[in-house]
Amino acid sequence: MQVVLSVKDMQDLASSYKRRGQKIGFVPTMGYLHEGHLSLIRIAKKMSDVCVVSIFVNPLQFGPNEDFNEYPRDLMRDKELLEKEGVDILFLPDEREMYPIDFCTFVEVEGLSDVLCGKYRPGHFRGVTTVVAKLFNIVKPDIAVFGEKDAQQAIIIKRMVRDLNFDVKIVTAPTVREEDGLAMSSRNTYLTPEQRKEAPVLYKSLLLARKLIEQGERDPEKIKKEMEKMIKENANCEIQYIEIVRKEDLKPLDRIEGEVLIALAAKFGRARLIDNITVKVNQEKGR
Repeated sequence: MQVVLSVKDMQDLASSYKRRGQKIGFVPTMGYLHEGHLSLIRIAKKMSDVCVVSIFVNPLQFGPNEDFNEYPRDLMRDKELLEKEGVDILFLPDEREMYPIDFCTFVEVEGLSDVLCGKYRPGHFRGVTTVVAKLFNIVKPDIAVFGEKDAQQAIIIKRMVRDLNFDVKIVTAPTVREEDGLAMSSRNTYLTPEQRKEAPVLYKSLLLARKLIEQGERDPEKIKKEMEKMIKENANCEIQYIEIVRKEDLKPLDRIEGEVLIALAAKFGRARLIDNITVKVNQEKGR
């Protein structure tokens, strides 16, 4: 595995692969890798000739009171995992090169970035789209793989790619879960043993929502109330939001029909956890 540290070296390397007609698969990460990340890497490897993974804890997507300094990091362990997966290039950009002192250009997807998580993390998705746009220009991928656990992020990036004519295919991969259903996340390390026992209720509440829809319930508010009840009865956490929205554009629904995203966020102490599922409803039956 080749480790690349400079933007120009990465661009030159990517250009050389392109000249040889090789397809580049890319997985951008913030490190502290887990099985969820590795599942994305395996997809990227299958769909490309060269697999590039970046590790960059992006300061632009952290708010002033968020966990940028505490965000878990373990580069040695990450390198070992990437070696085992057969990754070709690890790109480790330097923050000072990514964001020079006079940096003043940002990418923002309006309308999709200020709802759900964006409502509670102002500026977060502007930071995400800005760094992803930069990484696409540096790595020059043909394919980039993102996880469905961050469904809003994936939807926003797809829209950015469409609107700005990036020549890259965005692939989304299913959420990888622990045996008890908890979505894998680097931030799960913040959970206390008691919180870790309680956290799977988030996924259970999503499964309850799916069951209610399958049984014919079409009122989003009734479903959200049942989800909230289940969580409050089984966990000591602060629910930030429970939303049922149209997946295409994250718009709220008066009635459940078509492809919907059921998403939530909750704080277990210092751990802010998110999760979601997608449910497709036959519109004819839904009337």
